[in-house]
Amino acid sequence: MTSKEFPLAQALELGHLDAHDQHALVRDGELSPAELTAAAIVRARHLDPALGALSHTDFDGALARAAGVDRAAPMAGVPWLPKDSLRYPGMPTRGGSRSRSSMPATDAPPFVQRFDASGLVAIGKSAMPEFGLMGSTEPLLGPVTRNPWDVAHSPGGSSGGAGAALAAGIVPLAHGSDGAGSIRIPASACGVVGLKPGRGATVAVRGRHAIEDLIVADSLMSRSVRDSAWAFAAAHPDGGLDPQALARPPRRLRIGVVADALPGLAPDPAVAAIVEDVIRLCTSLGHHVEAAAYPLPGGEVWRALYTLWSRLGLDAVELATAQGGEDFAAAALEPWTHGLAEYHRTHCGVAELEQAYATLAALPPAFNAFHRHCDVLLTPTLRTPPPPLGELAPDRDFDALLPAMFHWMGYTPLQNLAGTPAISLPLGQAGALPVGVQFAADRGQEPLLLQLAAELEQAAPWRDRWPAVSVATALKELH
Repeated sequence: MTSKEFPLAQALELGHLDAHDQHALVRDGELSPAELTAAAIVRARHLDPALGALSHTDFDGALARAAGVDRAAPMAGVPWLPKDSLRYPGMPTRGGSRSRSSMPATDAPPFVQRFDASGLVAIGKSAMPEFGLMGSTEPLLGPVTRNPWDVAHSPGGSSGGAGAALAAGIVPLAHGSDGAGSIRIPASACGVVGLKPGRGATVAVRGRHAIEDLIVADSLMSRSVRDSAWAFAAAHPDGGLDPQALARPPRRLRIGVVADALPGLAPDPAVAAIVEDVIRLCTSLGHHVEAAAYPLPGGEVWRALYTLWSRLGLDAVELATAQGGEDFAAAALEPWTHGLAEYHRTHCGVAELEQAYATLAALPPAFNAFHRHCDVLLTPTLRTPPPPLGELAPDRDFDALLPAMFHWMGYTPLQNLAGTPAISLPLGQAGALPVGVQFAADRGQEPLLLQLAAELEQAAPWRDRWPAVSVATALKELH
């Protein structure tokens, strides 16, 4: 059966299922891997025109890959989306930038190899902002990605296409990369599960880089904790983790709560109220919850973030200039990227770099000491619900955009700089828009976070909450 022949209603029904339940249909012989893939293609064609979640489609290639999948593989036929920054053979790696070639990649990093071997089938690539440097997915290259809960609002970024595709039910798994919150931000904005693993907790994903090696982490985002747990285990360097063990109830935990974001800014009242609800939920489950404080002054962390993040913008400008000259870089790169580069040239010298790397070195032992008293740190994921599209657009005035973006995402960068794991869970709603809550733990404690997440998912399930643009809404309209 080709994707054009696959019934729309059945494809939408299948989109309600997480990766485990979709794979069970292949395992039990009810569907072939190619049929499962064809259903995802039907959903993408039906739903993505309203969202712009996919930056590239490879439907014919996906069906060819599905035909060769070993049905005995752990996730045979389950569709997924690599992010536009992840090398995947046969697809371009543009990173959301007009400066990048559309030539297809010819090789894959170990991260991709692990998931290919598991039987996952990539149907295309998810949209992202230029080089992942922005917290909203509105690249000038296109597409602008819209939030499935309200298409006038941002899905977050930089893994915004992934978050939107998951929330809508196009695919059950989508790759996210997180250098300052780029998994957790769209997870919160789109109402899905977003785990940022700790430093060194996945096999290699990209080439070596002095900053990215320290702050960027990758995983597959999902709609269910068990899917996220499976993906974390599948990509772990040890390769021997038991995903089922990651869903067992945790011991009773001591949870420390920090209400304000790193710059000392209070959350939106709607977000604060949701955190209070989650505190009550955790307390009702027998966990001890208490007020806490960040292990290092927020100002030090914030200065380090600005220095390192702007350096990534400068790297992008220097690379594009070396590639095609100054005129090419000026035309091909977005104003936000150029603004970051100029900020670094103006404000960041050797002393600032030294301070940034000193903060990176100080954070792991500081968090280790913090977590000897508190097992888990609880904060909002974002200061406010998702903003309207345009508020974080890359061509907005840089001096206004810089604080607007980083103040919105003031909770997430800390774990990137510390190298510790964190997870955003869809535990709240502010009107029509989802609001995530973040839990963070010490290095190597991803299993603890996943166990707590599984317990919270059971106590406050989100499985049946669907946005306005989704398989659930489309199925109702069809009937």
